[in-house]
Amino acid sequence: MNIKEPMTKFGYEKVQAEITKLKMVDRPQTVKDIEEALEHGDLKENAEYHAAKEKQRLIDGRLIELSDLISNAQIIDPASLAHSRVSFGSTVVLLDVDSDKEVTYTIVGGCESNPDIGLISFNSPLSKQLLGKEEGDEVRVKLPGGVKEYEIEEVKYQEIVFECN
Repeated sequence: MNIKEPMTKFGYEKVQAEITKLKMVDRPQTVKDIEEALEHGDLKENAEYHAAKEKQRLIDGRLIELSDLISNAQIIDPASLAHSRVSFGSTVVLLDVDSDKEVTYTIVGGCESNPDIGLISFNSPLSKQLLGKEEGDEVRVKLPGGVKEYEIEEVKYQEIVFECN
């Protein structure tokens, strides 16, 4: 049984664009590079040939990975969901109980995550422990860096900004 991968329309289109680029630009160029390298003769000492074949192998692997992701994609419009509790697409304002520092995260699909701008994967350890919680809840989360205690200050939906300007 395949596990569905939640993502927004933006994430789906981003993955589709990468597949198209790999198929239409990168792979054909790599095939040309292999053909050119073959013209140089002796394959044992032909670094260009071996580099191009490795690049082709990586491209093919990435295409398989992205195709699997697309086939398991479940496109969700976060605006259509209730955000009284933390769910996919929720923006969550957390107060670190120890440091009194506020942090804000938005829960998105794995291919859309960018922790540097506050977008965390639906499958991340933090997200998994926040899902279903609501404003005012205190939560102790086990993270790779240790245990943290947060109070959920706010759960809301706001338009998701996927890229920094």
